[in-house]
Amino acid sequence: MNTQLNRRDFIKKTSAAAIATMGMGAPLAGLLSSCGTDKIPATADSVILLFMAGGMAHTETFDPKKYTPFRKGMESKEVLSTFPSIPTALDGIHFSEGLESIAKIMDKGTLIRSYVAADLGHILHTRHQYHFHTCYEPPQSVVVPHLGSWISKELGPLNPVIPSFINIGQRFSVGEGEELKAFHSAGFLGSEHGPFLIPDPSAGLDSVRPPIGMSTQRFESRNQLYQDLISAGAMGEYGSDYQKESLKRSMEQAYILLNSPEAKAFDLSQEPKESYDKYNNSKFGLGCLLAKRLVDQGARYITVTSEYEPFKGWDTHDNGHTRLTEMKKMIDSPIAQLISDLDESGKLDRTLVIVASEFSRDMLTEGRPGLKVKDQVEVPDIIEDMKNYGMHRHFTDGCSMLMFGGGIKKGHVYGKTADERPCKSIENPIKIDSIHQTVYHALGIAPETNYEIEQRPFFTTPDGHGKVEFDLLRKG
Repeated sequence: MNTQLNRRDFIKKTSAAAIATMGMGAPLAGLLSSCGTDKIPATADSVILLFMAGGMAHTETFDPKKYTPFRKGMESKEVLSTFPSIPTALDGIHFSEGLESIAKIMDKGTLIRSYVAADLGHILHTRHQYHFHTCYEPPQSVVVPHLGSWISKELGPLNPVIPSFINIGQRFSVGEGEELKAFHSAGFLGSEHGPFLIPDPSAGLDSVRPPIGMSTQRFESRNQLYQDLISAGAMGEYGSDYQKESLKRSMEQAYILLNSPEAKAFDLSQEPKESYDKYNNSKFGLGCLLAKRLVDQGARYITVTSEYEPFKGWDTHDNGHTRLTEMKKMIDSPIAQLISDLDESGKLDRTLVIVASEFSRDMLTEGRPGLKVKDQVEVPDIIEDMKNYGMHRHFTDGCSMLMFGGGIKKGHVYGKTADERPCKSIENPIKIDSIHQTVYHALGIAPETNYEIEQRPFFTTPDGHGKVEFDLLRKG
């Protein structure tokens, strides 16, 4: 694989894979997918992934190190954490200042401090996000299904009216939109298992009804025109019968949702004001509220993202400390509220909630110790300006992740990073294939699950080698 793949090559190769995927017939269930294996008892019915797109620094969030306050003339190498630490509900475990609400509910879940992101050469956020969401390193010869698509395909909907896979908060009109689209796909599993996209949760109802001023009859007429355009386009020319039928089923599901009582779940104005106000601090906060409402109605898999846009949000190449102060305000209360609300309603026990990012950050190291890659930003040796305080490169050898509910241990800490630079994983490093397989296990999806694509088995994790990390799961 070309580890120096640039953005243009990435788009070109994934586009070619998309066309190739259209021409495939129905994915054939692999011989190992359901034979000779015991059924796994599921501990979760639904998944909510809260994705901190852009690279959330572990030392500034859930794994703080020595705090060094800002002063003019300080050396960059002095800086590990730019916030003091605060206690959590777990004895001896601290978070970074600004995450007080999440700290208080950590007795309900597991803190992972040793996630290790992949070595993909020159670091591109969207390549690592592709890997995180699909478990496969890009590019691939086929469009690889998203984690949510596998879950949709294998388990089907909990409520046939509610889409099985919902993505909240990410626009494709900003930044690296085409690269983001590359992994927001069901690939060979078919369009019906692709993401139902809600870029703005405050306008979620708009996703399930015709535009204002358009009658249902006119909407149906446009839908027929849309189908005619598809027939005349790449899907019509290259798509297999399976792909065409899957697209038809996805459109039929949209019609069912349009006319159903469950459509009100997408309307946040229906939420009691007291509850709404607890989440209404940002688009991300409202995304968490919408996720709660949709899980209540039977959604299978939901991603709520802080949204990736280059040099914004968690992508802290400058003004890191100042930006992270605002990012923490955006996520702290809504995440804690979501966990508390799910717990109070009894939904948390069967809903697996994950808080994660594609990789971490460090002032000095681009990549990982012993395998540094080309620097993408110049960090001054001496910090004279506040904009350089908390300025971070990309770091892949020690990332934090949170898990709650769905059979996950309560009040548990997994893994450890070094207290001195490089703050890399030194105990129980865990990679994305184990994370994915642990999620599948919690949902009752067997590790042997695969489909025959291009005359070879295609597994949920590469070659089916992902291993469940049982130390994350409650026994019994």
